[in-house]
Amino acid sequence: MFYFKSKNMKKLFVFVPAIVLVLFLLNSFVLKEKEAKKTLVKKGKSSDIASIIFKSDDGGQTWQDISKGLPEKLQREGVWREGLMATDNGLYLRAGDGVYHSEPNSTTSFWTKETFPGKQRNITAGKNGIFAYDFRGQFLQKINGTNDWTPMYTNFQEQAVRLDPTIDWMYKNYKARQVCSVFETAQGTVFIGAGNSLFRSADKGKTWERVQIGGGLMKLIESEGVLLAIDKEGILRSTDEGQNWDRAISEGGYGIAIERIDGGFAAIVNNTITKTNTIHISQDNGKTWNTIGEDLQPSWSHLFMRKVGLVKSSSDILSIKQMGKYLLCGRADGIFRSADMGKTWQKLSLPAIENFGFNLSVSGNVMYILPNKGC
Repeated sequence: MFYFKSKNMKKLFVFVPAIVLVLFLLNSFVLKEKEAKKTLVKKGKSSDIASIIFKSDDGGQTWQDISKGLPEKLQREGVWREGLMATDNGLYLRAGDGVYHSEPNSTTSFWTKETFPGKQRNITAGKNGIFAYDFRGQFLQKINGTNDWTPMYTNFQEQAVRLDPTIDWMYKNYKARQVCSVFETAQGTVFIGAGNSLFRSADKGKTWERVQIGGGLMKLIESEGVLLAIDKEGILRSTDEGQNWDRAISEGGYGIAIERIDGGFAAIVNNTITKTNTIHISQDNGKTWNTIGEDLQPSWSHLFMRKVGLVKSSSDILSIKQMGKYLLCGRADGIFRSADMGKTWQKLSLPAIENFGFNLSVSGNVMYILPNKGC
């Protein structure tokens, strides 16, 4: 009996110090994270208050603050996520009473402003110009080479509520569907993600059909006639101009992001088993997919500490872009670059400014980052 108790006591003496050591290491990690955050905030407060958009044309080695010329309100509140658009012509930003444009090669005057006639906050690129829209489905379009914004798709809501009879808060308050996205293909087919459905028009918005039910943001992207769409179950794919859709990627959770890359697409989806976001790439226009970025996944210790509430910051993968030969990946705690299609990654040095992560945009070989101000 004494031998049995003595043996258990020895195990206990070994086990207890191990627990103490683990708790000490976790506590040290938390203190370091908090201290780093304090240092970052201090640097952000001492820097120029206008530092809200940065630009790099050397692959992220150096950064230039291009915030001068933007409204002061943005300095306090940050940039509306859907009010930002990057194309080959540069960066467009919807704010206040205007649309601001910064060309990739601009060196002195970073922004030109065009007065905007409406209150729509969201902007996106179309086949021949820019769309502006709001959650109530009020659309404007500006054709390239013109100065006028023209109302578009004025009959959409009337047809949408007839095609989708769901009675939700949007219908009760506005007799409409909540619009989340609008997309125009190279052939001119228009898609609107609204409510729990994806709507399609092949006659410039005169008539609409409901082609997919599933919900989520329903963001779309196109490459060589192949369409991908995000929904709450992952990523959808269509090869017939959006008339029919098949499941391309599903890991149990929402689709997070889709982007074009050389030869096809990159996508991020949420995996409900591992509780992480995973990156997938396809170089045959979405026929087959490979998972990359295992090195970017949060460590088991970070996931554990976040689960028990020791840390609140996230290292989830949130965005993926291609810039020249590089893949760029954005996490809440930094931006990473890969020159070998995701086999290895290098963390970029970013401006020291108070933020809750960075939003990432790319125009040609120019990278833009916007500090996320949080809620």
